[in-house]
Amino acid sequence: MEAIDLTQIEALIQRLSDDDRKELEKLAAQELSKPFVPNPGPQTEALNSEADILLYGGAAGGGKSALEIGAWFRDHHSGLVLRREATQLDGLIEFCKQVGEPHHGKFVGGSENVFKRHDGGRLKFAGLNQPDDWRKHAGNARDFMAFDEAGEFLREQVFSLIGWLRSTRQGQRCRVILGSNPPRGGDGEWMIEEFAPWLDPLHPDPAAPGELRWAIVVSGVTEWVEGPGKYERGGEEYTAMSRTFIPARLDDNPYLKDTNYRAVLQGLPEPLRSQLLYGDFLAGREDHEWQVIPSAWVEAAQERWRNAPDVRRRMLALSADIAMGGKDNLVIGSMHEGNWFSEFERHKGVDVKDPIDIAAKMLRLRRDDADVSVDLTGGWGSGPRSYLINHHNIDCAGIVYSEASGARTRDGRFGFKNRRAEMWWQFREALDPEGGANEKIMLPPSTRLKAELTTPRWELRGSDILIESKEDIKKRIGGSTDEADVAVQLWHRREYAAHKAVTKAPPGGWDHVEPDDNLLDNW
Repeated sequence: MEAIDLTQIEALIQRLSDDDRKELEKLAAQELSKPFVPNPGPQTEALNSEADILLYGGAAGGGKSALEIGAWFRDHHSGLVLRREATQLDGLIEFCKQVGEPHHGKFVGGSENVFKRHDGGRLKFAGLNQPDDWRKHAGNARDFMAFDEAGEFLREQVFSLIGWLRSTRQGQRCRVILGSNPPRGGDGEWMIEEFAPWLDPLHPDPAAPGELRWAIVVSGVTEWVEGPGKYERGGEEYTAMSRTFIPARLDDNPYLKDTNYRAVLQGLPEPLRSQLLYGDFLAGREDHEWQVIPSAWVEAAQERWRNAPDVRRRMLALSADIAMGGKDNLVIGSMHEGNWFSEFERHKGVDVKDPIDIAAKMLRLRRDDADVSVDLTGGWGSGPRSYLINHHNIDCAGIVYSEASGARTRDGRFGFKNRRAEMWWQFREALDPEGGANEKIMLPPSTRLKAELTTPRWELRGSDILIESKEDIKKRIGGSTDEADVAVQLWHRREYAAHKAVTKAPPGGWDHVEPDDNLLDNW
């Protein structure tokens, strides 16, 4: 939206008749009498958006907090405004008091932390410091929720509370506003997935800013649907909710755009500069100090994939992370000669009921007599594995993350607490462009895969490395690392797959071994 030229507006007003000018003054007076008047441009568009769940902002200074407070004053009755830490609420509360006191109500602090409007409306301010703090607000119906700096929240916190977005007031609109800059750590990566049509450049059906899209959430997994209405999944009915993303930048805020704030943002180091000045959700994330795989290493591997020649590559290994009937996903992926990884195939766990169906999906993708493996931790992979072995004579390996490891790091300094630590650390070493093997791995440029690979953290237990478990990751971020685990499994099977690939069984059996020279040249 182009900036409004006040000179043109003044000229237009001068040309109005006396009656039209009086009508305009009347309308302007009505608008100005409201407790909150949005800035022209994205803030007005956001206030008027019909989306049930709105992601607003991106760049710093776009008026996110003002929109959250103003929307409640304008359109809502029972509201909840949240920050990840309660100590960060001061600015929001102060702005709320500026807008509402004394003509529209009064803020009551202490244990209440509520703005009470004269008409009975209530706006509660709270923090969700701990992952489970959302439970303190569960069961309290709200027609308005705002998550300020939403990128600092966990996905589970946000979508769990959305379950209480409702109202018994006739004609009362209900909505959620997520005001946020781009996430600066792994915790907020879920925003890119939940608003993928707007934020993921690889999304097959991109959406324009402000465009409404509809989605249902089945067993914690978002599914984009054609439009509003009810959808049946697994015998249960789900009502679609609309979402949109409206970007806002410093230039859209007339109160800040001509101040020194721009110079402050321009002086920030990258990627913070791009995140806050331009609202770039895909700018480099701030890695956690105990993050297993640095983001830059994954980005380099994905860039190699983009630049790789489009040629047929022999499949060396196929692996699957098994899920049946739960919140996780069945993920199947393959690794090819030249350390090239295919794009991963995902199936919602709730849609996968039969181990034979899983085996069939793996068989459909397998070629070149590739090595086959499944995650056998917890026993979920035993069914597909048994079927492949007994009915197709395929030597399917079972990978158990919890089993003991006798391996050590490349430099020999540390051991590993279990197989999971060994596998993840060896994949880290393979991606390391300097201190490790630098195997020139090529990974598909998936935002999800990058987020998953850069999520796990590690610690040192004595002289052994321990990698954060999948269960602990789920508790921390509300999601699972299904695709990343498949990539790690494929790399774990690399040496065996390579040995198998460079030997071919002749018609008479395995008594004679024939080397595959072309593969060795590319390996």
